[in-house]
Amino acid sequence: MATERKKTSPGEFVNQVKTEASKVVWPTRQETVTTAIMVFILMTILAIFFLAVDSVFGAIVKWLLTLA
Repeated sequence: MATERKKTSPGEFVNQVKTEASKVVWPTRQETVTTAIMVFILMTILAIFFLAVDSVFGAIVKWLLTLA
């Protein structure tokens, strides 16, 4: 069975968008700065971790290639 949907006029659509946009809760400046700092710290920690893992695997592969 086909369900009938009411067509929304462009003006009504814009009003609905404005209504929904007014419900958005934007973060404060302090929350944004705190989140950005945490992202930077975690990115640095992960970069160092993956550098270490890559270096260890690289050393293992070099050592294995000397055995061949």
